[in-house]
Amino acid sequence: MKNNTTRQVVLDTETTGINKFGLPYEGHRIIEIGAVEIVNRELTGQFFHTYLKPDRPIDPEAFNIHGISDNFLSNKPHFSQIADNFFSFIYGSELIVHNASFDIGFIDQEFFLLKRNIAKVNTFCKVIDSLKLARKIFPGKRNNLDALCDRYLIDNKKRSLHGALIDAKILANVFLHMTGGQTSLNFLLNEKEAQSLQKRKKIRRQEKTALKIIYASVDEETMHKRYLDMIQYNNKVCIWKRRQQ
Repeated sequence: MKNNTTRQVVLDTETTGINKFGLPYEGHRIIEIGAVEIVNRELTGQFFHTYLKPDRPIDPEAFNIHGISDNFLSNKPHFSQIADNFFSFIYGSELIVHNASFDIGFIDQEFFLLKRNIAKVNTFCKVIDSLKLARKIFPGKRNNLDALCDRYLIDNKKRSLHGALIDAKILANVFLHMTGGQTSLNFLLNEKEAQSLQKRKKIRRQEKTALKIIYASVDEETMHKRYLDMIQYNNKVCIWKRRQQ
């Protein structure tokens, strides 16, 4: 019997920094991993989240983005301590990542540093780059997470700084919208906020679909009447004049 279950994992990471080419060189490390599970287009509530001790200082530029400090990470586990659980969580899934080459590059590096001959992620997961997908849907537009939230009316006001888990949750919502349907869970919103968001969506749809009524001017109505008189004179009957009577 064929198994039609589709398991997807939406993933994000935060790091100590990047080099000027955006690649995981120069000794930079992952400091946070967040991932949420989707099965058959439904968020299951299952997730993976951890902070990591990188054994190197965080670049000031990276700290300004995610706000994670060296002191905060001082008692967190090393990647080696969580690697097996993380591997099990993502194994065999469709892995959805925004700008996948960046995050997957860092993850491949972390597995490589374990010296356990773990293959690259794309050999045991199908990697889907949601940034590439967004660029196909919205060519020439900004397609970062904030821009996509604005476009799909997704509430991301709790995202004051980048964070792997909250960004993974937001990306899951964005991805479900981009691929043909919204999530049934407003997992970032309480009931009042969810109702407010739905009201805003309804207003936006009405604004998009409402047709502007343009009325004829006096001169246009006079010309129209003359044209109908001419039709009736030539053809003895004018059905439009009958409707007006």
